[in-house]
Amino acid sequence: MATISQPALRATGGTDYSVIIQVEDIHKYYDLGETRVHALRGASVQIERGEFVAIMGSSGSGKSTFMNILGCLDKPSAGRYLLEGIAVSELSKKELATIRNRKIGFVFQGFNLLSRTTALENVELPTLYAQVTKEEGRKRAREALQLVGLGDRIMHYPSQLSGGQQQRVAIARALVNRPSILLADEPTGNLDSRTSVEILEVFQKLNDDGLTIVLVTHEPDIAQFSKRSIQFRDGKIRRDEPIQSRPLASEVLKNMPTLED
Repeated sequence: MATISQPALRATGGTDYSVIIQVEDIHKYYDLGETRVHALRGASVQIERGEFVAIMGSSGSGKSTFMNILGCLDKPSAGRYLLEGIAVSELSKKELATIRNRKIGFVFQGFNLLSRTTALENVELPTLYAQVTKEEGRKRAREALQLVGLGDRIMHYPSQLSGGQQQRVAIARALVNRPSILLADEPTGNLDSRTSVEILEVFQKLNDDGLTIVLVTHEPDIAQFSKRSIQFRDGKIRRDEPIQSRPLASEVLKNMPTLED
């Protein structure tokens, strides 16, 4: 596939499993000196391809630990995690790094952009670790920036972009290697209300195009834009339910004041 199009977002590069994430009775322990912290206590969940899921919970609830495991940044102490049918909880560190680069896009609260490189160069960075030519990587980066509405800002540096534009660059960077799933950890935490909804509009459009999105947030106002909410408390999933009366970010924006107002 030569462009980041709707079919490309739906593509997985392998067998089309309807369940993209399957977590089975996972536990996570951390040893802090003589103290053992039981961060996850038997969490089980399935996420199907094309879902938009919000992971919620207060500090210490286990949601961040859960997200780190989904993102192959950490491994469960017990239990099983399958990503597109691959038992990633059984892989080596090198194999996990390969999975992260090929199948997962990350968006964080901090934009984590390199200040001395342009938007295009920031987005292009992950392609340096993928098996694509420099020309293909540059092409993908341009298309990813167009996809998030920054086609006219590709040569701007982060200091020349607003917070919302910087987060769009970060989203484009997460998309450039055409992941199966986008993991967003408090992606609106550093943004004002209107800009937050603008970013959620980008997520909703990507999800409409078939991309699976898992969003971590502690804010119900942000979670309402997803399609499903999973609530963590004390290391366990306490609630898992569809979002009722889900608002469209594009419609909400019409009734919000702009900076000029």
